[in-house]
Amino acid sequence: MTQANKNIFYILMILAMAGWGASWVNAKVLSSYVNEYEMIFLRNFFTIITLAPVLIITKKYFYINRHSLLLAILASVIMIVYLKCYFLGTMHGTASLGGALVTTLIPINTFIFMALFFGKKILKKDIFALIIGAVGVLTMLNIWSFSYEQVFSTQNMYFLGASILWPALTITSSKITKTSPMVFTLYMYIISTILVSIFFVDFSAVNYEAFDSIFWINLLILSVVSTTFATTIYFIGIEKLGTNEVSSFIFLVPFFAIILSIIFLKEEIHITTIIGVILTIFAVKILNNITIFKKKKVEQ
Repeated sequence: MTQANKNIFYILMILAMAGWGASWVNAKVLSSYVNEYEMIFLRNFFTIITLAPVLIITKKYFYINRHSLLLAILASVIMIVYLKCYFLGTMHGTASLGGALVTTLIPINTFIFMALFFGKKILKKDIFALIIGAVGVLTMLNIWSFSYEQVFSTQNMYFLGASILWPALTITSSKITKTSPMVFTLYMYIISTILVSIFFVDFSAVNYEAFDSIFWINLLILSVVSTTFATTIYFIGIEKLGTNEVSSFIFLVPFFAIILSIIFLKEEIHITTIIGVILTIFAVKILNNITIFKKKKVEQ
């Protein structure tokens, strides 16, 4: 990939991260129109019809083997519970805290899961990073206020649940064999949509008349931009640039979530949230050996 193409792709990656950050704002707005299962169905429906053509264009097609299909079923169940925590946490709390707390805590929890259950070696620098990450999370939860009600509030519990469920989903997805991650993702959306349709959504009770332009704008951004576009760019980025370089862009998500929450939801951002985000991002950087600013080689 030439430097010019890289620069274009960097811009696309930034837009993708903005889309992920915006998803928390979209969910907050949609919570006044639909419940969590209706949101899952609608989001997944529009994601499926926009992601399928992408797979055809990129020649991924729709092949999935039996092993990966079984994992897709398991991942679908985990994703439904994750999206429920994501939606209810945002509905009861703020989009800014959800985007900041969950996004920064996910890679930390993933590292802990890999260490506890899959034998990942923990170095001294990792212990140091985990301590910093813990302080950062506690700061975002405002533990220093010593208020039991505030620390263990409903939204915080949902956000913490989401930050645990996503690593479980990531690890499950990593076990697929001979199947494109994007194809696996499509099947996961299809299966989860079928499950919520059968067991959780009462279509006759949905208030369709309340779906105004604000609803549709936020739903389409959540499904098309935050999911189809952002996920596609992320996976292509891994193929073209490598996991380590793409991972550095993840740090932009909490800041986009905070900035967009201030602009569109008029949320008040506490200094503890900002400090906590900085600390947890520093912890993730150490844990994953991520280099944000690369040194340029000096030509001789």
